[in-house]
Amino acid sequence: MATTRLMPLHTGKGRTVGQAISAIIDYTENPQKTDGGRLITSWQCDSRIADAEFLFAKNQYTHKTGRVRGEDDVIAYHLRQSFVPGEITPEEANRLGCELAKRFTKGNHAYIVCTHIDKAHIHNHVIWNSTALSQTRKFRNFWGSSRAVRRLNDTICIENGYSIVENPKRHGKSYNKWLGDKKKPSHRERICAAIDDALAQKPDSFETLLELLRQAGYEVKGKKVPSLLGGEQKKSIRMDTLGDGYTPADLRAVIAGEKAHTPRKSAAAPVKPEKRSGNLLVDIQTKLRAGKGAGYARWATLFNLKQMAQTVAYLQDHELLDYAVLSEKAAAASAHFNELSARIKAAEKRMAEIAVLREHIANYAKTRDTYVAYRKAGYSKKFLAEHESEITIHKAAKNYFDGLGFKKLPTIKALNTEYAELLAEKKAAYADYRKAREEMKELLTAKANIDRILELDKEQEEANERREKEAEQR
Repeated sequence: MATTRLMPLHTGKGRTVGQAISAIIDYTENPQKTDGGRLITSWQCDSRIADAEFLFAKNQYTHKTGRVRGEDDVIAYHLRQSFVPGEITPEEANRLGCELAKRFTKGNHAYIVCTHIDKAHIHNHVIWNSTALSQTRKFRNFWGSSRAVRRLNDTICIENGYSIVENPKRHGKSYNKWLGDKKKPSHRERICAAIDDALAQKPDSFETLLELLRQAGYEVKGKKVPSLLGGEQKKSIRMDTLGDGYTPADLRAVIAGEKAHTPRKSAAAPVKPEKRSGNLLVDIQTKLRAGKGAGYARWATLFNLKQMAQTVAYLQDHELLDYAVLSEKAAAASAHFNELSARIKAAEKRMAEIAVLREHIANYAKTRDTYVAYRKAGYSKKFLAEHESEITIHKAAKNYFDGLGFKKLPTIKALNTEYAELLAEKKAAYADYRKAREEMKELLTAKANIDRILELDKEQEEANERREKEAEQR
């Protein structure tokens, strides 16, 4: 998890531009904080003389453009990027700081990234020159720039497999509380903790132990090899997959007094099964914090991390961090799109019918005199041979009208009016149709991505369930 803070730097009272730049760079490049300067990286400048290079670029800017700002001028920008303790190495933190600086400035500004390791939390200090490398433009702090930095930082963290801040609204929180989130225990760790608690109650049999687990909120399945299901679990977990000290054989031996039980240190979790947080970002972080073992590798193979970053940004922007709300919005968007689609298709169908009807009415009118003459001629074969095409067209039109059950034909004018109204309605609906289609696509894509990341363990759980059924059949 990385937090960010963007701070524009001014000269301040009693300082020149050169003195102000030197002061901040000297602080960030402190050898005692950057491992003797090893954790300093620069772009388009030499970190040893960066203050002089920044000042030279500013003088060139004034010379080329003739623009001079007063004391309120921003001479540089200071970005602080801090990571949760224990999640990242100093070298990796420095690399991510460089990536954040380069992508945010689009490579148009010289910068320095200094990684400090003097605190419990590794953090970067990024300083970039407000004057562009072209020396003709300046970086201007814009409305929402801090939010833009946070979003880009979230994107980079997810792309590289690191967790992100669960709640970006940090008002009133100290920095330690901001980074104080601990890794949540896995389902198996929670089950082991529940077993530890049950064993502490001195059950007289294995069946009594299972009953205590039921009272703790777990559903017990199977007889020969029990499986446990509780809380957020989607599939049961077999007890013979919990590891040494927690298999049915080990537990029976502990209850019989044949073996001592040593609780796992990592299983310091509440006895109650884990409940879903209700915040999708929290649930996603739980997956990311699971580490980079087999589960993470499988997820990273099946899932595009950049796509995940885009999904997280979309959920935050649209305040869809509750899965129920996301599902409801996706269903409503699909229903709205389908309703618009059906309306447009109905209009198109009616317009096609009107086009065919107009053609038959026109043909009927043009061939009517010929058909009347044919009838007066007693349906003469000779007359038919001479006017076969016109008579065939007339009969086809009459058959079409009879099929529609018309007692009186509509006028061409009325049909033209209806056609024009349908065409106008269709054009108006198409604007909403395209918008609804994009909205539905975004929501369904986000929901599909969330479903995929939160179903990471589905294959493993299904495999466990198959083994359980095979064991019961033996």
